[in-house]
This record gives sequence, C-alpha cells and structure tokens, in this order.
Amino acid sequence: MFKKRAFCLTVWLVLLPFAATANPPAPTVNPLAEALAAPASSCDVLRPAPVGAALERLEAFYRGRDYQLAWRDYRQIDHLLEALESLADDGLSPASYAPQKIRRLTHSASSDPLHRLCADIVASHAYLQALDHLAHGRLQQDALEPLWRSPDSPAREDPHQTLARAWRGLDDPRQALASARPELPQYRQLRQVYAERRRQALPDWQPIPAGPSLHPDERDARVPLLRRRLLGDTAAPAGEAERYDATLAAAVRDFQLHHGIEQDGVVGRSTLAALNVSPASRLDQLRINLERLRWLAAELDARSLLVNIAGASLSYIEDGQTRWRTRTQVGREARRTPPLKSRVTRLTLNPTWTVPPTILREDKLPLIRQDPEYLARSRMSVLDRQGNRLDPATVDWHNPGGIMLRQDAGPENPLGRVAIRFANPFSVYLHDTPSQALFARAGRTTSSGCVRVQDAMHLVDLLLQDGERERVAELLESGRTHEYRLARPTPILMAYWTAEAQEDGELFFHPDIYHHDAALLRALEAAERSQP
Repeated sequence: MFKKRAFCLTVWLVLLPFAATANPPAPTVNPLAEALAAPASSCDVLRPAPVGAALERLEAFYRGRDYQLAWRDYRQIDHLLEALESLADDGLSPASYAPQKIRRLTHSASSDPLHRLCADIVASHAYLQALDHLAHGRLQQDALEPLWRSPDSPAREDPHQTLARAWRGLDDPRQALASARPELPQYRQLRQVYAERRRQALPDWQPIPAGPSLHPDERDARVPLLRRRLLGDTAAPAGEAERYDATLAAAVRDFQLHHGIEQDGVVGRSTLAALNVSPASRLDQLRINLERLRWLAAELDARSLLVNIAGASLSYIEDGQTRWRTRTQVGREARRTPPLKSRVTRLTLNPTWTVPPTILREDKLPLIRQDPEYLARSRMSVLDRQGNRLDPATVDWHNPGGIMLRQDAGPENPLGRVAIRFANPFSVYLHDTPSQALFARAGRTTSSGCVRVQDAMHLVDLLLQDGERERVAELLESGRTHEYRLARPTPILMAYWTAEAQEDGELFFHPDIYHHDAALLRALEAAERSQP
C-alpha cells in the first residue's frame, strides 16, 4: 500500500492540468524526480529501496532521459526479463533482480499513474544493477579481497559507461547486458563451462573413505569407487576389481594435473581431499571465480602483466590477449603474496639482495648463530642502518639491533640476474631465481611474498623496446648492479582466483592456498538472500 507521500504524488499528477492554467505558473517538480528524491516513502513496492551508488545511478539514468519513463510496452519488459534470466550463466541469481515483481507490477492493469511510475523505477533499478554487477562485480571487492592500487595506475571504467549502455539498450536489454559482460577471454571461457555444467543434472556422488595412501598396483576396497568416479562404469578385469591398475593410475594423474596436485599417481591426503569436493561445491567454486574475474576485468589493461597468485602463474597480455605465460613461485601462507595493481617502471640488473627484516629474524639469524662461516660462504655483508659495513665479529648475534644483511650479486643471489620493480607498500617485486627446480612442482608456494618468475629474462625482453635491448644486455654482462628505468612502463595486476578454463573448455582448479573461497561464497549467498 502506498504511503501518504505517494498519495500526494497522485494528487499532484491529477491536478497537473489545472495547475498549468494558473498565472503565473507555479514552480513544478517532475513526479518521477520527486519519487526518486525519497523512493522508500514514494514507492512501497521498491523494497529494499536503493541507496548510495545505486540510487545515484537511478537518478542519473532518469535525469539523462529528462525524467521520462523508460519502459513503454510489454515487449520491452519481456526482453528485460529474458535478459535477467541469462544472468544465471554468469553465476548470478536472476531472482536477485526481482523478475516476478517486475512482471507483476508492469503487467497488472492499473490506471493509477503512480503505480506506473513506481513499476518503471523497479524495472530500471533491476536493469541498472544487472549492468553494474556484470561490469564491476556483484560484491565490493575491497570489502572481501582488497586490492592495493598504485596512485598512478590507470583508473577503472568510467561509471558513465554503465549509463550509456543502459540508455542505448532499452529496446534490447539482452544486448545491453552482453556489452557489460567482461570481454576478458578468461571470463568468457569460464562462463561457457559454468553454463554447460549448471544445466546438467548433478551426478550421483559419494565421498571416498579415508585410508592410507594408495599407490599404483596396490589393492584396496576403495578402488571400485575411485574407478567409478574417474572412469565411469568401466569394469576392471575379472578378479582385479580392487587392484589399483595402470589405467586408473593414469586417470588419477590426469585428475591431479587439473587440480594443481603433484602428478605422482598416489592417492594421498591432497588428492583424496580434492576427490571429495562434491560436484555442487565445484559449481560454487566456478561461480565465485566468475565474480573474481569480473573484478579483475574491471582492473586489467589491454597491455599488462597478470599474476594469478593461487595458480602461481604469470601472463603477458597484449591487445587483451595472452601472448606468453609462465610459471611462478608465490608466497607461502605465512608470508602471502599481496593482490595489487601497479606499473613496472624499472629493472635492477645483477641485483644485490637486502634481507627483509622478517627473513632476517626468522631464517637467517638461526643459521648465523649455528655457523659463524655462513655469512662469508653466502657472500653476505653486514651493514648498519646508514649502509656502512660492519665486522660480523663485532655484532651480538643474539641481540643484533640496527643491522642489515646484504648479499652480493651473483649466481647464488636469491634474486638471480634481475629484479622487476613496481611501486607498492609491501616491498614485493618479480624476480629471477637460482631455485629453478622448484618450478617443476605443482605446489609453488615457496617464496616470502615476492614472485619468482620462470624464464625471467624472456619477461625482461617483453618489457623492453627495440632500442633498449642492446644496452640492457651490456649492463647484465658487466656483472655490476645497475638500476635501469624502462622507457615504457607496463601495468601489472596481481590477483587471486582458483578456477580457470582454457579455450577448448578444459577446466583447471587451483588449491585455495590462502583460504579465501569459503568467505567469498558466503558473501555471495548472503547478498543474494538480501534481495527481494
């Protein structure tokens, strides 16, 4: 039932023709503008009432239309409802946009002008929300998985683009939503896989019981269930139902490949845990990563470095396409690699390594106390806070206040031949490493927060322009430390997502190394429950 303010608006609408004959004309307020000034009291049907950015968007949308109603006929509304239904393929709940309410209000016969006005606002609110959620994400990223942004990093999409899409798309809302949907290949590919899987009936599923690690050629009562899970109804040879044979071991290794687990064919703790994630939970994992990719797409530049922290990989993006990809090593849980957006501006060639305070305290001091020759063997110097060299013998290693350790450039230096620098408050960067063997591992959470890059010198080549490569090669060959400022800075985005699909639809899951997935899923479900 409309409140007193709504009644006043109705009276205003009825008396408007008479008021127009008065001389001089009294100042008038457009009824739609007046309703938007206090939507909660003007339109009871607009529950919950839009506030903050959503209300500002609504006001700007109608202001750009001179406060004229947007939805003129049933055909438009039917197209809008079809467009909202398509959001299910994006992992968004169509019910969150109140389609039943829109249909009821817009299709009900009423001569009340206020009813028509409020119905129009309800439809526009859902339309604008859907456009914004596709372009920027259903949830506020900074409230859940904050991304630090460098002040000189390019701005996010202009919010006026959402309004422009909305105005253009009133006759074809589905096309408007398609234009708001991220162009990012990672998003399109994952959305396609999610859309296909959500339409399929969930398979019969039961967890595989715990037990000792299962190795190829062993016998175990769990093997028949494992066989059905990975090979379908393929029967084992007669008398071999409980033997973990070569065919099943190959299927386990393929499963491990697609779930970020060491491909050893052993059904150990990590493999069993991944096997026991239900199909419904995997669908949820795809949904939350579509949300992350909406955040990411709003931040990613056409030419950029893109680091997937959970997947321990780095991609070089050019013209919006992945041109090169390599493995990385990222921070272990106690020393996490932070999500951030910045710009690569310089290289440190033949870098020295100043040991960070945490590593000094937790890693290096115990080694020095055990072995006085550790510093000399590691080519490390002891410095005071002003950078002056100190004699290690004069330092109280049980209480070494006010010192730094610096390792000389060279093959043993943890930063390898190059460190790739960008502004951030975490003192992290990309770098080469002598620990090349670690790139062969499935799990690569091995660093103290910085990102080690496989084939780092090829990445350097991508960052350089033609006139720079010869000079950089000379400086590297000198063996001396040199700070080199790039002629062309490159944006870098370090983000976190745990599922991705390739162009052929092949799906890969990454271990949730920092345990973010559950909180994001809860937030997404709570947001959906809060909508009418």
